[in-house]
Amino acid sequence: MSEQDTGLRARLVDVGVELVAKEGMQALSLREIARRAGVSHGAPRRYFPTHLSLLSAIARRGFEDLAGRATEAVAAHGPKEDPRAQLDVFGRVYLDFARTDRGMYELMFRHDLLESGELGLRETSLPLYRALVDLVGRARAESGAISRNGTGAEPVVVAGALWANLHGIAQLWGWGSLQLATGGDDVGPLLRATLDAHLGPRTR
Repeated sequence: MSEQDTGLRARLVDVGVELVAKEGMQALSLREIARRAGVSHGAPRRYFPTHLSLLSAIARRGFEDLAGRATEAVAAHGPKEDPRAQLDVFGRVYLDFARTDRGMYELMFRHDLLESGELGLRETSLPLYRALVDLVGRARAESGAISRNGTGAEPVVVAGALWANLHGIAQLWGWGSLQLATGGDDVGPLLRATLDAHLGPRTR
């Protein structure tokens, strides 16, 4: 691929990222992305064989952004010797991303609309989940939720349940449902309750 082609391909993704941020994932048509990039409506097909492959490239940017934010925040505010504190930071970053980057957040997890094996999406999204699994495993081991003989749910399963819980909070909070139901305007107590539910009460 020539330098010009590489530049145009990146431009199409840039436009998609800008579009989803301003107007949501429903605005991400090939024709609209091409129009805003200043190319013919058929031009994206040269670089992205399907609409889904272009959506996947846009979603990859979102995973890179979220992973970068989470890594930076955990390193800055989550003591390495305290995986529970790191999970709290991770959860706050996740919920904040869902609040501030709603369109991208909604696109990233619609794997029914994405091609996970294309354009490195799997290689971008799965490391973030593996980091969550690692933190969950360390936190549960520290709290005694997993005994030495290995009883208890595997960290990958607990991490999946925790992620689903965080995702549910993000969605219901974004819709205003949780604020109405709980009478609160702070997501912090919900995050703490979620960690307690999946990891056991904090011991220190």
